[in-house]
This record gives sequence, structure tokens and C-alpha cells, in this order.
Amino acid sequence: MTTTQHRAEAKAAVGKPEPRPTARDRGSRLLATLFLAPTVIGVLVFTVVPIVGSVVLSFFHWNVIDPPTFAGTDNYREAFTDDTVRVSFANTLIFMFFAVALQMLLALVLALTLNNRLPSWLRSAFRSAFFFPLVLSAASISVVMKYLFNQEFGVINWLLGHVGIDPIPWLTSENSAMAAVVLVYVWQQFGFSFLLFIGGLNNIPKEIHEAASLDGATGIRKHLAVTLPLLSPTLLVASVVGIINALQVFEQPYVLTDGGPGDSTRTVVMVIYQSAFEQLRFGEASAVGVLLFALILAVTALQFRLSRRFVHYQ
Repeated sequence: MTTTQHRAEAKAAVGKPEPRPTARDRGSRLLATLFLAPTVIGVLVFTVVPIVGSVVLSFFHWNVIDPPTFAGTDNYREAFTDDTVRVSFANTLIFMFFAVALQMLLALVLALTLNNRLPSWLRSAFRSAFFFPLVLSAASISVVMKYLFNQEFGVINWLLGHVGIDPIPWLTSENSAMAAVVLVYVWQQFGFSFLLFIGGLNNIPKEIHEAASLDGATGIRKHLAVTLPLLSPTLLVASVVGIINALQVFEQPYVLTDGGPGDSTRTVVMVIYQSAFEQLRFGEASAVGVLLFALILAVTALQFRLSRRFVHYQ
């Protein structure tokens, strides 16, 4: 077929009208729309509308009882100059760093250990056991942990006493309260990262590990040179989800310490909750919420920016 004939057929195809959709095509599109509608409506009603509403409300003073009054940027200026808000952001960042680092390190070590050295049935049992705390209520777990960390009759100090360690004021000392909150949070949350790492390890071809062994790589060296680079996409996902969740921590510090002693464990979401529902300052609470949202976006964007250099895809 000559070039001229190809051009003629192309022109004919361009000028040819598209076939009209059949009743079956229209039915398929309607069915797809019906399946997607609940999710789309849910996202709009419970995510997009509250975000837009919070941004708008952050420029107003509103106590629910009286009509809103326009405040301009006063709520944001107050948030930047309020010592409690500044301390809460600092506490949240400190909590995020230690909680996510400990969560990922513990999950990674356990995943590497269980994936290589245990039979399959025992690995399944451990997966279920590690994931189980994640499906429980964070508030109920925190209530139980509050008794376990009690200085006078807590089980943890009772066990430490058997090895000669004096009772530690876990929840009443500024030096140890944040550590207790981090430990409770990590205990509940690390099962999610653990399952992610198990899935990522199972997706690494065994041939790569065998080739590394033939080249003389063993133990930690093989994990550093082979396993971690191939697991880097999973590490990225786990770190993004972990940081987003840690920046929104609320139940553990609220139940365990109520932000104390002093403001040593007060987090940003606690400030938002107390400003809105205890002090009825919804405009100020919305401004702090918008600042937290901007912080989460900035940290997440930084992670994806750095992932271009450190994440390797097969």
C-alpha cells in the first residue's frame, strides 16, 4: 500500500463520525457512575467541604452562639504569637521524629527477622499478633496503658523493681512523659509498617539475594547493599503514612497525660480540640488546623522530593 493510500485512509477515518453508543454502553456507564457516586460524594462531603470550611472559618471569630464576625488574619497572628501553639508544634515535631523512627526501625528489624528464620505458619501467627493492636481503639489502649505506666501500682514499674530500678514517674515527669506517649503510640502503630515491609520483602526476587550471596555479600552487608535499596519504595510509603499519622496524634497524649505535665506533651490536634470544643473559639482552632495542614503538605512534599534521590524502583 502506497503512502498516498495511507493518507487517504487517514483522512477518511478523521472525517468518519464516531459510532453512537449502544444501550449496553450507556448501561455500563450508568452502572460505573452508580458505583463511584458513594465514594465521590463521601470525599466531597467529609473531606473537601470540611477543608474549605475550615479555611474560610479561620478568617472569622465564631463561638457557635453568636454570628461569625470577620477577623481577617487575626487568628493566624494569634496562632504565631501564642506560646501554647508554638510549644504544641514543637512537641508534635519531636513526637513525630522519635515515634516514626522507632516505629519503622522496630517494624523493619522484626520483618527481616521473621521473614527469613521462621516457618510460614509461625510467620502468619506473628503477623496477626503484631497487627492486632492497630484494629483496637487508641483511646481504650491508652486507658489500659495509663494503668500500666502508673508510678505507684503500674505493672511496668513493678517489673523494673525486680531488677533493682526505682519507680519511674512515667506520666508525671516532663522528662519521661513524652517517652511514655511515644512507646504507647509505637506499640499500637508499628504493625502497619511491619505488614508493609513483609509485603515488600516478599516482592524482592530470591535470585537477587542468591546473586549477592555468590558475590560474597552476607548478613548486614547484604541487607544494606541489596535489601534496603529494593525495599526503598515500601520505606517511602511507610514513612509518608507514618509521618502524616504522627503529626495528627491526639488520643494517646490526651488520655495518658492530658498534655501535661505542663505543656510537655500537648500536641497540635489537642490545641485544636481544646480551642474549638472547650473554649468555643472555632475561628482560632480552624487557623491552627490550616497551619497543621500546611505543615503536613510541606513535609510530604519534601519526602517525595528527596525520594527522587533515595528511592530505587526495580
